[in-house]
Amino acid sequence: MTTSPPLPPLSPTARSTVRRGDRRAVTDRTALHAVLDAGLVGHLGVVVDGAPLVLPTGYARVGEVLYVHGSTGARSLRESAAAPACFTVTLVDGVVYARSAFHHSMNYRCAVVHAVPRVVADPAEHEAALAAITEHLAPGSWDHSRRPDRREGAATAVLALDLSEASVKVRTGPPGDEERDVAAGGDAVWAGVLPLRTSWGEPEPSPDLPAGAPVPAHVRDRAGQVAGAAP
Repeated sequence: MTTSPPLPPLSPTARSTVRRGDRRAVTDRTALHAVLDAGLVGHLGVVVDGAPLVLPTGYARVGEVLYVHGSTGARSLRESAAAPACFTVTLVDGVVYARSAFHHSMNYRCAVVHAVPRVVADPAEHEAALAAITEHLAPGSWDHSRRPDRREGAATAVLALDLSEASVKVRTGPPGDEERDVAAGGDAVWAGVLPLRTSWGEPEPSPDLPAGAPVPAHVRDRAGQVAGAAP
């Protein structure tokens, strides 16, 4: 029986080492994978004309590479190629109510990736990246639906970001109230956590489908699941 070599830890650089709130830093690389795999929307931060630009985008992780895509006409993707960029994914698991306004917070899982994106030019990797992005967003759809044709593929830019430089922060648990507030508050001020869970609803068929068209298994199986749930 062979075992996989251990994954390198997170925060290998000064830029990706968590300093503020470092007690919440997680250095296990599997935590990075878990956050990225649970999220659906990430934010790509780039610099355009000397000013920061942060855009939401779909993505997918394949091993230690993160893929994002967009129109070849999108200036943000063109500008980010071969230039330093930052990609973040944040999952909110609850709102933390404290006895003091200062200690109100959120329970969350957050991943930050620093990388210089490269344009995916190899046709095989380009198609595999689009398949991964499709499957991350809508599992089962790559084989169920029509694949992108040559024109659609040419109109879609794909960037690859290496995951070697990344960090993860996680907050869980109750509020961190001051002892003076706990002692003085009694039950006059409620403190605790209001969990946040996102679930899928019932599938809504397109109006142009034939009446009674069955919902495919890969859509039915996802309905009712909790999106972005912590493992």
